[in-house]
Parts: sequence; C-alpha cells; structure tokens
Amino acid sequence: MNDRDALTAYAASFVDELAQNEVKHVVVSPGSRSTPLALLLVEHPDIEIHINVDERSAAFFALGLAKALKEPVGLLCTSGTAAANYYPAVIEAFYSRVPLIVLTADRPHELRDVGAPQAIDQIHLYGRHVKWFVEMALPESTDGMMRYARTVGARAAATAAAEPAGPVHLNFPLREPLIPDLEQAKEYRQNKNTPAVLIDSGERSLSASQIEAVATILSKAKQGIIVCGELPHPEMKEDIVALAEKLAFPVLADPLSQLRSGSHDKAVIIDAYDTFLRDEAAKAAFRPEVILRFGAMPVSKPLLLFMKKQKQAITLVVDGGAGWREPAGLATNMIYSEETDFCQRIAESITSSPDDEWLGLWQTVNGATKNALASVRDESELSEGKLFALLADMMPLESTLFVGNSMPIRDLDTFFLNNGKGIKTIANRGANGIDGVVSTALGVSTVSKNTVLAIGDLSFFHDMNGLLAAKLQKQNITILLVNNDGGGIFSFLPQANEREHFETLFGTPHGLDFSHTAQLYGGKYNKVQSWDELEKVFAESFEIQGLKIIEVPTERESNLQKHRNLWSFVSQEIKMVLDREIS
Repeated sequence: MNDRDALTAYAASFVDELAQNEVKHVVVSPGSRSTPLALLLVEHPDIEIHINVDERSAAFFALGLAKALKEPVGLLCTSGTAAANYYPAVIEAFYSRVPLIVLTADRPHELRDVGAPQAIDQIHLYGRHVKWFVEMALPESTDGMMRYARTVGARAAATAAAEPAGPVHLNFPLREPLIPDLEQAKEYRQNKNTPAVLIDSGERSLSASQIEAVATILSKAKQGIIVCGELPHPEMKEDIVALAEKLAFPVLADPLSQLRSGSHDKAVIIDAYDTFLRDEAAKAAFRPEVILRFGAMPVSKPLLLFMKKQKQAITLVVDGGAGWREPAGLATNMIYSEETDFCQRIAESITSSPDDEWLGLWQTVNGATKNALASVRDESELSEGKLFALLADMMPLESTLFVGNSMPIRDLDTFFLNNGKGIKTIANRGANGIDGVVSTALGVSTVSKNTVLAIGDLSFFHDMNGLLAAKLQKQNITILLVNNDGGGIFSFLPQANEREHFETLFGTPHGLDFSHTAQLYGGKYNKVQSWDELEKVFAESFEIQGLKIIEVPTERESNLQKHRNLWSFVSQEIKMVLDREIS
C-alpha cells in the first residue's frame, strides 16, 4: 500500500468516526496542509461543513454553532499561525464550557525547527485551555492504526461533551502527498451508529445521606435566596422554580439563565435585582441565611458585591460539571451533582411548610423597582436603556437574542425583564471579551430561527470581517448596532474622572460610517432616528432574508446621566416601599 492509500485509510477512518459519534458540523478554513481532512469532511454524507476564510472568525463561528446546538462542533485549519488564530475562541469555549473539537494540521516532525515555512510549535498550543490534547501519529494503513484513529475520534467527541464540556485539540502531522483517494475513502465508512467504542459518561449524583443533609440545611432556613447564572441546560429551569416554590425562596435570575422568558411560572423569579441591590436600604433589608447557587456567576456586579457581604450565610454552589465557579470566595458547600437531579430530590425531601413573608418582601421590592424602571419607556431620545426595555416587546416568539459584552449585556440585565415569549438569550461570558461576537452570533443564527445580535460599536468593529460568513453563506440575522462612538462602559467606571486623558485612552471615538460595512458585505442597512422608525425597521427585518444591520445612534454622556437619574429615582421608590413594609 502506497503513501496515498495509507493517508486515505487513516484519515477517512478518523473522519467517519466523528460522524459515528454524532459530530454533524465542522467549520473549515482553507489551507494546504489540512487538505486531506478537508476533502474527506466535505465528502462525508453525515457531516455538514461551513467555510470561513478567517481562522479567528471561524473559531468563534464554531463556538456559536456549538453553543446553540449544545453538542460538539469540529474546527479545521492548516498549520502555522492559522492555528494560533483559534486561541481566543478556544479560551472562551474553555471558560464557558462549550464543546469544540479543534483539528490543526501540522508539518511532519522532520520539518519542525528547521526553518520550514508555515511551521510553528503546535504542541500544547492552547496550554491548559483545552480538556485534552493529542499529537496524532503519522498516517499508516494497518488495522491497529486505523483503530487508533477511530478511538481518538470517539474519545475527542466524548471528552468535549462530558461535563464540564469544553474544547479538545488534536494536532495532525501530515506528509505529502496530501490528496486522499476519495473513492477509496468510502470503503472506510461504517454503517450509521456503529462507533468504534461506546463511551458512556454518567451524571454526578449525591447519596441519600448527602441529600438529607442538604435538605436539612435548606428546611431550617427561613430566609434564603436562589441565584441562577447561565445554566448548562435550559430544561432545568422548571425544576429550579419548583424547588424555589417549595422553599419559598426568591430566584435571582440572570438573563442568560433562560428563567426570565418562557411559559413557566415566574412568580418567584426576581428580575430587577441588578437595580435595587445598588440601593443601601434594600441591601440592609435582605440578610439571607442561605444562598443556593446554580450555573455561572451572574453578570450583575451589584449582586456579586451583595453576596460578598453575606458572610453570615451558608452558601451552597451546585455544579454538575464539578468546577469551581465561586469568585465571591464564600462557598461553604461545593455540591457536585447534576442540577435537575439535585432539585428534584431536594424538593421531595423538604417537608416543612415555608413562610412566604420573606419571599413577599423580595417580590414587593422587585415590583416597585420594575414600575420605576418602566419610566425609561417615556424617553423620546434614542437611548440604550429604553432599547433593551423594548426588546422583549419587539422580538418574535421563540426567537434568539445574542448580546455583546460591555454595556449591552449589562443593559440586558437591567431592562430585559420577565416575559412569556420564549426568547433564548446568549452571550460569550466565559472570558467576557468583546472579540469574536459577530462571528459567534452568526454561528448561532445558522441553527436558530429569528436570531438578533445586539452589539456595541467597538465590539462590532473588532469582528467586522466575521460578516463575510453572512455574505457567503447567506446567513439570516438582524444586527442591532448600538453606536455611541466609543467605549461607553468606561463612562461608568472610575477612569471617567481622569478627564484629561479619558477620551484618548478609554472613550476611543472612531467616527466610522458603518453604512459602508453593510455595503461591503451585502447587507441591508438602516440608521434609525426615532423609536417609531426603529420598531418599523426591526419588525420588517424578519421578513427579509440575509444580513440586516440597524444602527441605533446614542450619546455616551446622555446615556450615563439617564442611568444615574433612573437609579436615583428607583432608590426613592424603594425607600417608600421599605418604609411601608417594615414599619
């Protein structure tokens, strides 16, 4: 058997094993050294490939696909710095627990460290930001090596998907010739659902005595709260709500928890805490005995600061991925259990009748805060707060809202309140960067209907080249581009007091005309001047296929003042409510 036959047998066996393990999507960037894998992937009937020329964009696109599908997605590039461009998305995938299978082609060993072109050190390229790394063997056609290729493929898919999910990296050294025999490759495809090795990964579960111990702690607490960040599986929200109702504990629900939108009962869902926990009187009124946390740490800084002060509370962090998501540093119990199983078994073990006075106080303050926040809807000037307050009204049923970092995710937290529309909310909150957001949202839009990206101007600029995927693949997405000509979040931070150098170092105005961006990538563009125009253009965008960019111009200084005025107004309303309730 010649070298080409060996390459075909080895690589075709690996690619087929990915398909056997339900890897349905692979994002491919053009390159020479990755040719054999690229050709075999595109030829496989059970794998859909997505071409993305820029590797940095490609990696975030794959991240978005995997986020939306909640299953492993492959990613293939050639050797050299192409692989290095994956790094930001790999980091995000690691910290946000998104399953990626990163496939990097490489020069064979004899071409390393000798000055060969496009050859860099790719061994452990992503360091500790992947769950597993394999330097693949050079292709051989023996039964043992084909079995090896299949086993690695199966392990890669299983490892990426196992809780906590995350990226794995397989590095493929390949010698020329790089063109496999595509007809011969078909011989190495097995019947569907016949993986080389079945890898079963069970879910973590507490013993009966452990459940009893936790149930006792929760039953004794008359004043407890449940805090939910981004949850690994949206279906667990009904069980969290059921447990909260059994305990009469309020649920402080981050917008990414999926608890704020849907048909489930939201009576115990507290959605305006980011605003009222800025108020000293409100913080003094709430002294929980127990804090029960699920998911990642929520976006809200006021909530984090509030929890850090609750040194008297027992803090239980439930994590089916057995990680350590506890930046407050106050956890008394780290509970490694699948969340749905935990909630159901604890709820069954709770026998005491709860006192709903504590829950009622949270609900009253939350209601008063929401009434005060509603005043933002009276603003006539285009503003970021009102935009996010209106989004729940404007979004279609069962749609998807991807939100950029910096100010957009914070405005979402403050103004995107409980609704019954089933809007799925997504963001890149692993490393919280503003890079790659456009590409990630485009990946989401590939498999999610009615996807909207709400993003700031600097984050949009960071990833404008990601829009090429929208043009080439005819992605259907609506982008709400909030343009305050710079870094709006810095106006809320202490740096804003350094007036002499603030604009140069932090405000960073760019003066870009984004209509040219839309023209370059074949998108429909509107720059709105009023709320009526925004609502009209936004509604029409769902009737138009392709890329739609709606620019919403706002003023940074005005936005800062509006937020401060609103917080002041809310504080006055909260004070009146607490005086009435506690007196």
